[in-house]
Amino acid sequence: MAIGGVVRPGFVQPPAAAAAPHPVRFPWRQVLPVAVWLTVMLLPAPRGLNATQWHYFAIFLGAIAGLVFEAMSPGAVGIIAVTFAAVMRYVDPDPTKSITWALSGFSDTTVWLIVGAFVFAIGYRESRLGRRIALSLVKRLGGRTLGLGYAIAFADLVLAPGTPSNTARSGGTIFPIISNIPKIYGSEPGPTSRKIGAYIMWTAFATTAVTSSMFATSLAPNVAAIGIISHIAHVTVTWPQWFLGFLPVGIILFLLVPLLTYVLYPPEIKASPEVPAWAGRELEQMGRFSRKEWTMTALILAAMFFWITGATPGISLPFLGSNFINATTVVIAVIAAMLLTGVIDYHAIVAEAAAWEVFLYFTTLLVLADGLNRLGIIKWFAGVAAGPLGGLNPLTAMILLVALFFWIHYFFSSLTAHTAAVLPIILGVGLAMRGIPLVPFVLLCVYSLGLMGVISPYATGPAPIYFTSGYIARGQFWKLGLIFGVLFFVALIAIGTPWLLMLRP
Repeated sequence: MAIGGVVRPGFVQPPAAAAAPHPVRFPWRQVLPVAVWLTVMLLPAPRGLNATQWHYFAIFLGAIAGLVFEAMSPGAVGIIAVTFAAVMRYVDPDPTKSITWALSGFSDTTVWLIVGAFVFAIGYRESRLGRRIALSLVKRLGGRTLGLGYAIAFADLVLAPGTPSNTARSGGTIFPIISNIPKIYGSEPGPTSRKIGAYIMWTAFATTAVTSSMFATSLAPNVAAIGIISHIAHVTVTWPQWFLGFLPVGIILFLLVPLLTYVLYPPEIKASPEVPAWAGRELEQMGRFSRKEWTMTALILAAMFFWITGATPGISLPFLGSNFINATTVVIAVIAAMLLTGVIDYHAIVAEAAAWEVFLYFTTLLVLADGLNRLGIIKWFAGVAAGPLGGLNPLTAMILLVALFFWIHYFFSSLTAHTAAVLPIILGVGLAMRGIPLVPFVLLCVYSLGLMGVISPYATGPAPIYFTSGYIARGQFWKLGLIFGVLFFVALIAIGTPWLLMLRP
């Protein structure tokens, strides 16, 4: 025993009470991806593929399993898979060319477009412009419950073009605001949720699925999908082309969501006069438009202007000509302007872990998908899978492929993993079939990415947030997800197909 800092000789310290042992849990999330990789690699290569191609395919499947089972962070999974493929020189036997391939994704402009758009989200947050927009719409449209639904929808729509994460947009900006509204009417999770809370929550969730498909920059996997179709199908999709191609589907679904929710999942309270007053008080506390808010507004409008005009054929500006600026250049320029004007701080960019996580895993996923294409694996798989569809009408085959791409999302908890795992294969099958209109086909696939997020409580980032809020019962969430999923898919096919064929026959 220590007395005055001295340990008395011969004294044995009694043992401390033993802590209860923690049960050792089997790390199945980490083991399963490795098991998938080893199992596939040890199987004999199928006819048409050599050992090198098959071993690379095993790495790809192991990486996808790592994403699906959430073995570790997505960026770590991608780095490990790409590094292993580079070390083994599966894609190119030359060591220098192998590492060049592994690092090629870091120079991809679409990846930097994603990072830049995340920085835009920082600007919305730091300037408080996002909060002001949402509160202003609620104040003006929230007098009736249906109008409140449209106010929530418009708030998401306004934020969507500059917020590539629907989790940040809907879960991080919209949800914290609207979660205050039900309490005003005594609508809490549980027996009173149907008063108004359940309607508000489902409207917000279903709307963000629509807005996530409306803009190339409103969902991070959208931009990744553009990169994948560029590598595999050699189809370039610009920001305005994306917007125009989805426009009729997007407008109709956007206008229908609050109304259909009102009919199919009606609130008990039909009017909400207290909500505009509450939003007004919140706006009064915010005060007048700050310099940062004005600056952020101007920069977002400038970005959208250059996105639309900079790469649109037939549009020419004085002294600049036509096709004068790349979409990623616009993003980088606006970020520089935000730094110069003090809207955001450099340290806020560095600290935005979500942006750099997305940067790492999208970069590596694009490289992995490119490896499939370089090694001819996609072409081989497409040839095998296209056989049963060969006798069908090209449009029928296209719709079946898009349907498969959409509904298989029930097996995924991440739109990113779904994009990386399924899109290259579906594109490969479509490319192998004669007569399928290529541009409408790839656009229908990528437009479905945001829409499919509505089908389950785990289908997209905001889903768990709204699901665990307690306002929508478990069974109702699944039921509404199926109903709206069918509605979204039918609208995409019935409206989107003829529209896209008219634009690109």
